Amino acid sequence: MSKHLEVREMEKKYVYGTWRYENTWNPVIIDSGEGCFVSDLDGKRYFDFSSQLMCSNLGHSNQAIKTAIMEQAKKICFAAPGFGTEAAANLGKLLAEITPEPLCKSYLTIGGAEANEAALQIARMYTKRGKFISRHRSYHGSSSGAIALTGDPRTHNAVGTAGVVRAPDCYCYRCPFHLEYPGCGVQCAEYVDAIIKMERPSQVAGVVIEPVVGSNGILVPVDEYIPRLREICDENDVLLIDDEVMAGFGRTGKLFCVEHWGVVPDIMTMAKGISGAYLPVGATITNKKIADYFDQPENLFSHGQTYAMHPMGCAAAVAAIKEYDRLKLVENAAKMGKVLGKRLNELKDEHKSVGDVRGKGLFWGVELVKNRETKKPFAERKDKFDPTMQKRVSGEMMKNGVYLGNVINTFIVAPPLIVTEKEINDAADVFSEALKIADKETE
Repeated sequence: MSKHLEVREMEKKYVYGTWRYENTWNPVIIDSGEGCFVSDLDGKRYFDFSSQLMCSNLGHSNQAIKTAIMEQAKKICFAAPGFGTEAAANLGKLLAEITPEPLCKSYLTIGGAEANEAALQIARMYTKRGKFISRHRSYHGSSSGAIALTGDPRTHNAVGTAGVVRAPDCYCYRCPFHLEYPGCGVQCAEYVDAIIKMERPSQVAGVVIEPVVGSNGILVPVDEYIPRLREICDENDVLLIDDEVMAGFGRTGKLFCVEHWGVVPDIMTMAKGISGAYLPVGATITNKKIADYFDQPENLFSHGQTYAMHPMGCAAAVAAIKEYDRLKLVENAAKMGKVLGKRLNELKDEHKSVGDVRGKGLFWGVELVKNRETKKPFAERKDKFDPTMQKRVSGEMMKNGVYLGNVINTFIVAPPLIVTEKEINDAADVFSEALKIADKETE
């Protein structure tokens, strides 16, 4: 038995795979990475067309981040959150500098779900209200509060905390109101206003959004949508909570996705790209009004974790953020995003199984259909954990050295922000060849 197979069997025996039927898990064992590529234990290289889980924004083996981690480890690897560290102070200051004003003070944690849990807790404490509005197609994490916000097949077997009402998405390709933009009046936004009023504004703490929905289809809103949500929240005295876990840190061609629309949320959450996934890090940054509230002696900040403000993670995040600036990766994401969008739309022209292509920067979705005219999908939401056409196409691409993530009917095309035009075109050629599998089964 090869070492690859030996390690695979060991992992299957002793480690749970995530979000899957365990008997179906046969992972490729990744051993190393460099740039936009990862390699398995047999030495085979794979182009990382999805930045792993849309988080390896800086690619693999960035020396500046590795050095920062090593230098922090020489000093201290962990300090209880009752202490302060230079790494945490530096990260908090840096986040205040790079996020839109008046965002200014952060809770530092270890991931996206934890950042969103903190956002919920902060919103509840600040507003003294318990309800939240999220969307049907969304993902905010798997912990109890975050999974309650999540509108995703992963919630079908999960029980989250109470108090969440979900709204329809801004999903023009499959409009939940069966309308067409721009004549629709952006009803998906107006419906949020109706929900708040039905639930009573005095009971609603916040509206929680992914500015571009990530793992539920890369849903890019029309330009009026997020500014209108900001107005609705202001009119109803409700917080706007912006989940930038996947879309932040340059992924869409802006440092933070919400900047495309000139909107500033009351609370912003982030993870994934904050450290380029070199270590688990998350953050929840609030505006000055919220920060000032907790500076009052009578207002207890009642939230925390053992690994909050972890110095190793904070040091990695500071180094990563500096690398985005040094390497001009936000600018590269915008530039290469045009190349990627053009190439993916060419695939749509070439392959009758491609129903829709949508995205911003280096964050794109390619949705497959059995029938373009009727938009009949290959799979339904209930089929997420079963073998699907999407998984067949991705499997064929893996055989040919390209990793591309997929969810139900949508491929998530999100290479590292260091990607080159040649790498995009080479990977797109492999994608094009694999799409022939789906073309053969269209109606």
